[in-house]
Amino acid sequence: MTSSRRDFLRALAATSAFVAVPRFSSFEEVSSSRIAQDLLRPQFHLLPKRNWMNDPNGPIFWKNRYHIFFQYNPNAAVWGDMHWNHAVSPDMIHWQHMPIALAPAPGGPDQDGCFSGSAVLHEGVPTFLYTAVKSVSPADATLRDGTHNFLETQCLATSDEADLRTLRKLPTPVLLPPRDPQLTGFRDPCLWREQDTWFMGVGSGQRGKGGQVLLYRSKDLRSWEFLHPLISGKSNGKQTSDFVDSGEMWECPDFFPLGKKYVLLYSTERKVFWQVGEFDRKEFVFHSEKQGLLDSGAYYAPKSQLDATGRRILWGWIPETRPEAEFSAAGWAGCMSLPRVLTLGADNSLSMAYLSELASSRSKGLAISSQDHRSPLLPDLTGEVEIQTKRSPFTLALSSGSQSICSISFDPNKAGAEFCIGDKVVAVPPTRGEHYFHFYLDASVIECLVDHSIALTTRVYTAAQEPVHFTLDRDLLSFSTFNVWEVKPISRDRLTT
Repeated sequence: MTSSRRDFLRALAATSAFVAVPRFSSFEEVSSSRIAQDLLRPQFHLLPKRNWMNDPNGPIFWKNRYHIFFQYNPNAAVWGDMHWNHAVSPDMIHWQHMPIALAPAPGGPDQDGCFSGSAVLHEGVPTFLYTAVKSVSPADATLRDGTHNFLETQCLATSDEADLRTLRKLPTPVLLPPRDPQLTGFRDPCLWREQDTWFMGVGSGQRGKGGQVLLYRSKDLRSWEFLHPLISGKSNGKQTSDFVDSGEMWECPDFFPLGKKYVLLYSTERKVFWQVGEFDRKEFVFHSEKQGLLDSGAYYAPKSQLDATGRRILWGWIPETRPEAEFSAAGWAGCMSLPRVLTLGADNSLSMAYLSELASSRSKGLAISSQDHRSPLLPDLTGEVEIQTKRSPFTLALSSGSQSICSISFDPNKAGAEFCIGDKVVAVPPTRGEHYFHFYLDASVIECLVDHSIALTTRVYTAAQEPVHFTLDRDLLSFSTFNVWEVKPISRDRLTT
């Protein structure tokens, strides 16, 4: 995970400059009781007890438990000093924190950070590939952002423990970057297997040309042969200090079979894109046939896994969009998205749905009044909403006492901006049937899926000091479905999720 993720927050929040965190910097630690009382802290999204988190790393199902790792700064609630934190779950909903899994080793290839990576089972052993970074001279660096000159290499760790508590690193990298002065980066490996051969895609790009995924193959995950780019993109032509902004660097690629096709996900220009197409097993290239935007809001660097039943589960990082000074003072920053199940639609476009087991977190359902269109009060801003309706306008206003929190609206007359949460908008094309809206409210997080193909994740930083109610400006009889549920927290104190 590079400091460009930190720059991503700058672009989202349009606030003052962010500051890279030198290791062992002194920050005033926010008390646990203060964090537990923070009304903006999510109650059923995975996040660490305190401090900064970002990219999901190496999600894997092992010994009847789901393990997920993620980028983590143990020293402060801002980006820097990247470790792999670790959580384990029986159901991808309720989580137990584990000790930090990977930490920078002084003098090692990862002495300045353990960046993002993947996990697979190789010969029955959980095996992890991650990007290690260390400071080098500018001439030897693959990542130059004006602050750092990092050499990015791919390193390997394994564990055979039932709880994956200890990841044992190989002392040297298994893959070094190409010696190419035009290289714009070399990080975030993704892995998949074709028969007895492993393939690895590494996020990269070429100056002045565009981002790409470099393709390697191996029999043992330790000795790698370079093939060629799996796929390449084009620069947007902008003159930027960060190659991610110009589209000349693709971060966090993920490549996997889905149905009868293959799917590529990658993050660039502060957005996440998907492509669906064919993987040519003779030439080892990906031919894209359809493409789109994975999420139009605060969502980045996703990573997928297979669950116990073979479903493709997607995780993503939900960043903060408020000023750094605010989340640093709060003592925590970022959370994991709710798990989404990926499938292909009838036209082979990417389709998404929330994990069906999330319904087990529902508490009591709420009835909507047909007189004043106002719901019974939610105790706080945590809930689940399902709406199914024809293509006609509605607005759902959320308020706490006399304070407005947010409005959620749909207007088919606003071409290209039909759906809106606060000031964030997304296009919703016409459909033959009714439109389906499914969203979760969790303190400062709103995640929404529309028609199983459009996603909008956003942050709302108005704390609900009093119970929350909805006000609806449309006749309820025109909705075929309008369900609201309270959602049970997965922690008693907002600290142990």
